[in-house]
Amino acid sequence: MASDQSLAQSGAATLTRHPPLLLYLCSRSFSEFSCQIATVAVGWKVYELTGSAFYLGLSGLVQFIPSALLVFVAGHAADRYDRRRVIQLCQYVQGAGAVYLAWRSMAGSLTTPEIFTVLAVFGVATAFESPALSALLPGVAPNGMLQRATALATGAMQMGTIAGPAIGGAAYAVAPAAPFAVMALFWLGAALCGGAIRMERSAAKAESPTFAELFAGFGFVWSNPVILGTISLDLFAVLLGGATALLPIYARDILQAGPWALGVMRAAPAVEALAMTAVLARHSFSRRVGLLMFKAVLAFGAATILFALSRNLPVSIAALAAMGAADTVSVVIRVSMVQLMTPDAMRGRVGAVNFLFINASNQLGEFESGIAASLLGVVPAALLGGIGTIAVALIWMRLFPALRRVDRLE
Repeated sequence: MASDQSLAQSGAATLTRHPPLLLYLCSRSFSEFSCQIATVAVGWKVYELTGSAFYLGLSGLVQFIPSALLVFVAGHAADRYDRRRVIQLCQYVQGAGAVYLAWRSMAGSLTTPEIFTVLAVFGVATAFESPALSALLPGVAPNGMLQRATALATGAMQMGTIAGPAIGGAAYAVAPAAPFAVMALFWLGAALCGGAIRMERSAAKAESPTFAELFAGFGFVWSNPVILGTISLDLFAVLLGGATALLPIYARDILQAGPWALGVMRAAPAVEALAMTAVLARHSFSRRVGLLMFKAVLAFGAATILFALSRNLPVSIAALAAMGAADTVSVVIRVSMVQLMTPDAMRGRVGAVNFLFINASNQLGEFESGIAASLLGVVPAALLGGIGTIAVALIWMRLFPALRRVDRLE
């Protein structure tokens, strides 16, 4: 036992003293902070200008469409060019967009079409940045420690999810232009950190750019049952288990609580996810990781059912926290598994497929929850989502036995 604890501490110390990984984490977390600040600042500004819920929804669609259209080109770019430079260029572009929003907002002349134009630019940049970030992680993680490095990267994203909206709201209270200026500073910091990364392992040379190679990521995923099962499991589990989209209704109408409760409920999954990433950064999964991922998805579904049926605020918060912890275990295993089973020359294109699936599941999951709630009622919709998540996990265990039998990550 003492030997295992010493090994875990040694591994954690190695990660925190590894400059390429630390710079990568800083770049990724700064970029995530900017994205989360944007969700608050842009949403508030659009609603202030239009007073329309339709335009609020349209702001998300404006970002999703270009990212979906360009994702395969972006995946190939991540495999063909220096991933650090691809990421850095995207962050500079997003920072320039934030500067424009700050300037126009400070002048009091920012319009809705201008906001949507900048959001479309953000969508293009995100399409290129996300696969490159995903593909770069194995190259900056110490050998044999990808799972722990993935946990740290997930934790960095969760920190942005927790603190970013609060920073955006506080900055907007100071001045409408302030959050956009803060976004620009964070993206500048992200680009500088990413540019300072020094690679210890050179990337494999990618194939020449042909039409077939653009879509090679799909072919690779389709031909690999473990990767196909992993990515599709996440797609359908998130698609059905999107109860968090119903949180405002639960806070006001089901639990009879105020806006403060909604804030706590939104933070609960991210806070517990951050705590779980701290555990996973110190302790590696030893055996039967495929089965453990299925168990995590089953736990997520069970926690969703508990949340759906709860009429007590502390119980609801505990259920949401359990959802965050279970989802983190699943994400860390999934990301590590996909990275380890993908050749370096293909990681950008496979990461692009994964990015497309994640974006689709998040966007369509919220849409599915809203439609189900309008047709069946809020509680039945959330309950059905939890049951559906469990059903998907059980079916996928039968459809993808090779995924269930995966034993080790490293």
